[in-house]
Amino acid sequence: MLLTPGALVRDHTVYSCVMGSRAFGLATEASDTDRRGVFLAPTPLFWGFDKPPAHVEGPADEQFSWELERFCELALRANPNILECLHSPLVEHIDATGRELLSLREAFLSRAVHRTFTRYALGQRRKLTADVALRGAPRWKHAMHLLRLMASCRDLLRTGELVIDAGDAREPLLAVRRGEVTWAEIERWMSRLAGETEEAADRTPLPPEPDTARVADFLFRTRRESALRPGPYGEAVRRVGGGGGGGQA
Repeated sequence: MLLTPGALVRDHTVYSCVMGSRAFGLATEASDTDRRGVFLAPTPLFWGFDKPPAHVEGPADEQFSWELERFCELALRANPNILECLHSPLVEHIDATGRELLSLREAFLSRAVHRTFTRYALGQRRKLTADVALRGAPRWKHAMHLLRLMASCRDLLRTGELVIDAGDAREPLLAVRRGEVTWAEIERWMSRLAGETEEAADRTPLPPEPDTARVADFLFRTRRESALRPGPYGEAVRRVGGGGGGGQA
């Protein structure tokens, strides 16, 4: 029996946090509260033809969650949005599985972040440039967030640690959001960050590859514990795998 997406998020979330401007230290009174989470679908749900969803949008506004395995897959691929979720300073819910997930944060990091963050930044920069061509100005909020992301990537490559809070750059970035910085200045700022990122990539302390084996072990143990957990799904496991007269003829 499949649980509804809403029930998976409500009853099986292992980690949830606030992201966006509030997590980046760039919130204003008008900022939304973007919530992101990770849920662990009970293992027996994967044994039928209908699998649980890899992600769920909602049930609340501005809420999005991933099933644990999909979240780990994306994190191992150095997806910028996923990696930043693991480093939010605004944690709203966490259980033992979620705490172990956070303890693996460094296992997901590798030099692949240079490629994935840069590729994402280039895509966003093209969109901003198109806005300027069409409208005469970029979307200032998007420009602010792009600059923050680029600085975060540069510092990650320099130090091996991902920090998503804007820190001392908060006021200059908010000036960008208010449209107080010209597009020409923003372009120079982005070009400088891009150059510093390339320099940092040449001597980064990050490992060449993520620690996939460590993450795989965590996922295997978590799936196994879920399968054996007492309750309706654990009972189904015991019925399927129980002893008695089920031997070979």
